[in-house]
Amino acid sequence: MIDAIRNRPSELDQVPDRDPEETAEWAASLDAVAEAAGPHRATYLMRRTLEHAENAGLVLPKLLESDYVNSIPTAAEPSFPGDEEMERRITAWNRWNAAAMVTRGSRYGLGGHIATFASAAWLYETGFNHFFRGKDAGGSGDQLFIQGHASPGIYARAFLDGRLTEAQLDRFRQETGGDGLPSYPHPRRLPWLWEFPTVSMGLGPLTAIHQARFNRYLHHRGIKDTSASHVWAFLGDGEMDEPESTAALALAGREGLDNLTFVVNCNLQRLDGPVRANFKIVQELEAQFRAAGWNVVKALWGTAWGELFVLDTTGALVRRLREVPDGQFQTYATRDVAYIREHFFGADPALVEMAKVLTDAKIADCFHASRAGHEPRKVYAAYRAAVEHRGAPTVVLAQTVKGHTLGQGFESRNANHQMKKLTGKEFRAMRDLLELPIPDSRLDEELVPYVHPGADAPEVRYLHERRAALGGPAPARRFHPVALPTPSAKPFQALAKGSGRQEIATTMAFIRLVKDLMRQEETGRRWVPIVPDEARTFGMESFFPTFGIYSPLGQNYDPVDRDQLLYYKEAEDGQILNEGITEAGSMASFTAAATSYATHGEPMIPFYIFYAMFGWQRTADQMWALADQLGRGFLVGATAGRTTMTGEGLQHGDGHSHLIASTNPAAVAYDPAFAYEIAVIVREGLRRMYGPHPEDVFYYLTVYNESRIQPPMPDGPGVEEGILKGLYRFRQAQTPPLAAKAPRLQLLASGTAIHWVLEAQRLLTEDWGVAADVWSATSWSELRRDALECDAAQLKGEERVPYVTRALAGAPGPVLAVSDWMRTVPDQISQWVPQAWHSIGTDGFGLSDTREAVRRHFGVDPHSIVVAALSALARSGDVKSETVQEARERYGL
Repeated sequence: MIDAIRNRPSELDQVPDRDPEETAEWAASLDAVAEAAGPHRATYLMRRTLEHAENAGLVLPKLLESDYVNSIPTAAEPSFPGDEEMERRITAWNRWNAAAMVTRGSRYGLGGHIATFASAAWLYETGFNHFFRGKDAGGSGDQLFIQGHASPGIYARAFLDGRLTEAQLDRFRQETGGDGLPSYPHPRRLPWLWEFPTVSMGLGPLTAIHQARFNRYLHHRGIKDTSASHVWAFLGDGEMDEPESTAALALAGREGLDNLTFVVNCNLQRLDGPVRANFKIVQELEAQFRAAGWNVVKALWGTAWGELFVLDTTGALVRRLREVPDGQFQTYATRDVAYIREHFFGADPALVEMAKVLTDAKIADCFHASRAGHEPRKVYAAYRAAVEHRGAPTVVLAQTVKGHTLGQGFESRNANHQMKKLTGKEFRAMRDLLELPIPDSRLDEELVPYVHPGADAPEVRYLHERRAALGGPAPARRFHPVALPTPSAKPFQALAKGSGRQEIATTMAFIRLVKDLMRQEETGRRWVPIVPDEARTFGMESFFPTFGIYSPLGQNYDPVDRDQLLYYKEAEDGQILNEGITEAGSMASFTAAATSYATHGEPMIPFYIFYAMFGWQRTADQMWALADQLGRGFLVGATAGRTTMTGEGLQHGDGHSHLIASTNPAAVAYDPAFAYEIAVIVREGLRRMYGPHPEDVFYYLTVYNESRIQPPMPDGPGVEEGILKGLYRFRQAQTPPLAAKAPRLQLLASGTAIHWVLEAQRLLTEDWGVAADVWSATSWSELRRDALECDAAQLKGEERVPYVTRALAGAPGPVLAVSDWMRTVPDQISQWVPQAWHSIGTDGFGLSDTREAVRRHFGVDPHSIVVAALSALARSGDVKSETVQEARERYGL
């Protein structure tokens, strides 16, 4: 076997060996150890040699896994700076009240989670007592990404420190009255407490990484000193299954984000069972994080294990811990000592001998409860190592027991995630275990009581003292009402004038506008352009040398296009976030920038431009989280519509993003047709989001890659209002030749479809004697939103007429809506349109061909629009049905 391994080809065979004899001596020494002392000893020596080489600064591939033991031995733990007994009592109160809150709510069938915080209590409490910086000492404090299912424990702590009342705890998951507590961290629902929504699993880790990176971005650009801010993300080991959880690990390692710590609560359980039943999740995560360049701190075993490791003179215990799969170890936590003696210690003669000197109590203590994540000294040591490490982010892999202190009915049980209440007997046992001074008489009450030692109790005073020393309460969100100066009118006026004889796409019009706004003296530096690698596609290459691409390392190479005018320029203070091919990462950066006004008191104006079909379709969950976090900024879906990017085929045609956007209450979505509409919309967006009375909304604009002459903004009354409301008459009908009483029709179009409709208007007038008004529908969803608000007002007795109803009132003939979207998008407003409603669109899958061919295929080209218009008029009796057939034949339909 050894010879076979020795003779296996290696990449080192390609490297000249200047001393083959010395190499052979090293190999022979290793062979001798393996044969004389066994493979375990040989492996041990090799690992120690590699560790020594790494510590000596030799350039070698790093070991991806270490032994299944604590990274910090007990002897190397720093002294604990707090009052352990006081902190134990504080944690006990919080454990009790968290369980009581969920149990009391269960009588309404509201649900809630008890076991997660029970396992992670010390992971949070140690941080709150010694590490997490608040916002009262200047600066931004730390950013805490709390695991969603642990929210009851955070509410319990806020109750203990006086920020929540019993009445509020009793309104957990009862929000309709306006004073309840949201189930999970929801900033929009509880904006003074929560900063980051995290319960959509996987998004928290991704967002935390980009938050830490954005903190550095602000610092490097000289906007705010964030050097004292640290990002803490609390995650579950099951949550690490989500691809988003690990999607940006390489980014954090590559950029050396030592202002970031992940704390993964490794209780070995998902929602329904073990995380890695046949494997070891801690070892898997360690390898994954190390490979991505992270510092890994393992906090696995509690103090009780110390005696066992001292007895392990042969390494048998460490080997056994490494080989037992998680599913089996979870079983050990629920079985009696006899089972553990047989199945764990009985697997190795050396362990059998060790077990003979261990009492049943010692074994039970080790295997049932003694995990490093339940001991503040070990958690403190891990956190101290994390914040003191420089040059790389740190992940703390902390092992716990899910449901710890809740009793044997909860601890390590597969079903404990779904268990929503404790019985009276279980509460009594919990009280005794936690040594809480709660008399039996209180436990005989109908509802388990909340308990509080009193505002002047030593525990509460200690808690306040610790938080004061760390900069105030946490978690806490602060709103900073900082209005940005109104930008100059000049950039907007440039688009309002039109493009003259030059054809430009609305994508380019938007880019030109933003480029001019970024040159504004007072607000220009606050723009944050975000693009997932295809800036040149959207005409943004001129941004590179002008504004620079952010890189914490600057530019340590000569770019291949350095001799060109628009060369690729990276800079430490670069303004552009070029994320690479990651829409999820781009959205995470957008969220960090969009909420900087609250997180850092520095309003930033992010615009994230992307292929429209890779926006809401792919990252809508992040857009909901953005809305939850009260983010502000501009999302720009470029190459929008089903038929404007036809060469890419089925998956690349966006005919539905506006439908998805309409489901998000915070999204203000527009589909502008002309450059001047973009100017009006962006100017209003800046006012709404960054003016004296900012609103918690974000804008979604769709722009197109079809170059057209951009007309000047019409002078007529109500145009600007119509653009913002969602509809205005762009071009009135022309009276057909020799037609005193021509049939009348209203054509509504959004985005690039306006150009098809204008051609159809001409054909209807010249070929068929039909007079058609053309309306630009800049926002179907805003029209619907206004109409829904009017309906709600009418139910309360207020007389309000929807804008779309008023705008179209008196317009003769039926209405035909046309867009490059599926028909459901314009159909959103049909019930409030007084005329007969008709629509055509691009329902179905996209396909590759020329634009003209694809539009004919979907029936939205000018000829198809004419036929649809004549059909609508035939239904209303304004033209003969034979006319429709004649049109079909003339146009080859």
